[in-house]
Amino acid sequence: MTSLSRRGFFGSSAGLLLASRTMTAAQNVPVAVTKGESRRANITAALDLIDKEITAKLRNRKVVVIKPNCVSTNKQLAATHADALHGILDYLEKRWKGPVVIAESSAGFSQDAFENFKYAEAAREHPKLKPQLVCLNEEGLFDTIHLLNGDLHIQPARIARRLVDPDAFVISSCMLKTHNTVIATLNIKNMCLGAPLRSKRNETPRWNDKRIYHGGIRQTHYDILLTAQKLCPNWGIGVIDGFEGMEGNGPSQGTPVNSRIAIASTDMVAADRIGVEAMGINPEWVGYLTYCDKAGVGVYDRAKIDVRGESVESVKKTYRMHGDIDRELQWMGPLTELPPKLG
Repeated sequence: MTSLSRRGFFGSSAGLLLASRTMTAAQNVPVAVTKGESRRANITAALDLIDKEITAKLRNRKVVVIKPNCVSTNKQLAATHADALHGILDYLEKRWKGPVVIAESSAGFSQDAFENFKYAEAAREHPKLKPQLVCLNEEGLFDTIHLLNGDLHIQPARIARRLVDPDAFVISSCMLKTHNTVIATLNIKNMCLGAPLRSKRNETPRWNDKRIYHGGIRQTHYDILLTAQKLCPNWGIGVIDGFEGMEGNGPSQGTPVNSRIAIASTDMVAADRIGVEAMGINPEWVGYLTYCDKAGVGVYDRAKIDVRGESVESVKKTYRMHGDIDRELQWMGPLTELPPKLG
């Protein structure tokens, strides 16, 4: 694909993004890959492999925010497992005094997910960290971001304020899953589509700013990039639970794949690159990740990533894609209907 000018494409943030990219490129980014028969142990072991990088970023932060993926509030295969949270909390207990917030903005009602997936029980097992469960929709605190809607008009969206708090160290806890719009959903998708808010349980009229992101396959990839640019200063660790991934009609209607792995990195884009490879997906297919690489949000270039632990080749399984894969991939080709050229 043709590379676009940073000045023309990314506007006034270009200097910061270029500086970030330069620092990232100075040394290869480590991504940990572990495999075993315990979801919880896999995740803790992956975090241990990048402990030096984590502790350097964790220093001087005031709160840890763990962002699970609860795209479904009642289907466990589609949502972050409590044992994945245990694995993260087990790692933190030796290095962090608290507080920890487990926060989600589900398309449904996050409290239902917390109950159905036993997150409260997981929190109670780690009293030293003082974990709290927070539904970001019910909390209702937000900052505003401007996106492109389906008509290519600028439209504001409300995103959870906790995820842009400069004192927060944000951890993504997601899974290996195929997706019905953007090929695969991993850390970046978890963070960027979990950030926009929806109405509270008893609020009327109903509203859902997540819908703005689904204006079209091109806008979706670009809007994820815009959101990643706003959120990434607070990103601490990307954790992918691949103990049981989802193939086929993800992110909620697919079927399980027993990959039995965990992936972790302090660079969420780099973690997602290894996750995509572990699913046997062509990395060029995932537009929002290639955009994040071009914008300096993280590293997607495989030559700049060092894998620690298991090799990607030894854990790779080829996941069956969503039934709409051919239409999803149309973001890569030319526009078939162009606006009039004037002037």
